[in-house]
Amino acid sequence: MAESFFAALKNELIHRTVYPSRERAKRAIIRYIHWYNTERIHSALGYNTPHEIHQTWLTQQDAA
Repeated sequence: MAESFFAALKNELIHRTVYPSRERAKRAIIRYIHWYNTERIHSALGYNTPHEIHQTWLTQQDAA
């Protein structure tokens, strides 16, 4: 899973952009991680976001 994330990060963000500073790159990566976890659907997760899967798991843990 981590390898898949880093491949997506590189292909969808890093290799497509020239950053004027390290700080701008850092902010872009933080925004990408937030988007990746809360908005980007994943076929391996049944077309849900990682955040949705985590919330489902938490709900199931509370019910158990």
